[in-house]
Amino acid sequence: MPFADELISRHTVQNLTHAIRAAAPDAGLTALHAAARQIGPLPLRQRADLLRDALLTDLPGDYATLARTVRTARDNAAQFTGWLIWPVTSAVATRAVQEDETAAFDDAMVLLADLTGRLSSEFAVRTLLRHDLDRALNTIVSDWTRSADPDVRRLASEGTRPYLPWAVRVPQILTRPGATVPILDTLYRDESEYVRRSVANHLNDLSRDHPEVVVDTARRWLDSPDATTERLVRHGLRTLIKRGHLGALELLGFAPAVLDVVGPRLDRDVVPLGESVQLTASIRNVGASAARLTIDYIVHHRKANGTLTGKTFKLATRTLAPGEQTEVMREHSFRPITTRRYYPGRHAISLQINGVESDRAEFELAPTDTP
Repeated sequence: MPFADELISRHTVQNLTHAIRAAAPDAGLTALHAAARQIGPLPLRQRADLLRDALLTDLPGDYATLARTVRTARDNAAQFTGWLIWPVTSAVATRAVQEDETAAFDDAMVLLADLTGRLSSEFAVRTLLRHDLDRALNTIVSDWTRSADPDVRRLASEGTRPYLPWAVRVPQILTRPGATVPILDTLYRDESEYVRRSVANHLNDLSRDHPEVVVDTARRWLDSPDATTERLVRHGLRTLIKRGHLGALELLGFAPAVLDVVGPRLDRDVVPLGESVQLTASIRNVGASAARLTIDYIVHHRKANGTLTGKTFKLATRTLAPGEQTEVMREHSFRPITTRRYYPGRHAISLQINGVESDRAEFELAPTDTP
């Protein structure tokens, strides 16, 4: 993940200040100048919020005045692009909501769609969704999903994702199962891979809270597919597959199978922190028909309180004829990483095949000796 100062930096503030000064030469821009000094220690979203608030302070007045300034900067400032668009669009959405007028809301939706190709308006549209979900969704479904611009069509899907990274949550989306499905229904066969990837990620977000809605939606799509639908569905169901959700597995052809599983076998009983353990297993299809298998492994990590919590990793996909056997192997590293803290003590590894977990093989994660 990029560092905040690689995306919204002091240079970004300078570009934004130059663009706004050219569009509104009488504005003092004291808040923007102060933001350039304050931005250093802040994480990314707080940087965007700081610049949004600076714009709203430096450009007082009604929504129409702010929108006119933004459009002037858009038309006349070459540097009016990139990551500075995030705070600009957020300021537009915030002022529209503060004004609480239909005309301002609708124009903000138009302006966000217009600016999204310069970076993305996906973060700013969350403000409008939180303010009036139904009005925003009506515009998104009727206009954005049918736009000739793939950036706008992607905005329709990406901006409404339940768990969009870096973005504020929209509680109404989280509590209304299927509210955004009409958007995805319009876009899942989009000609742009850029758009379809967003649809798959949106579907995967939905699966965290509403797996049955997701499986039902994916089933409908597979009943009316094109050449890209199966791939999109596989990506959209990835979390459910890792969780062993039977409906998702069967939808992708991973039906329950009659198997003889030997393993996982581990090459060591004690693994020093920073080193690896190798797991192997043998899987035989003892059923009467061919078996299509998705094979994962689960590392059951020890938590600080001594309990275990599992994390699933992809291992292999196989199709076995009756009586056929396959061998799987994987080396798993316990090298320290920033996204996980390892605790010494008993750990375990198991296989998960078509959603069914095997017996666990236990091992000891040992702390390294320190001088």
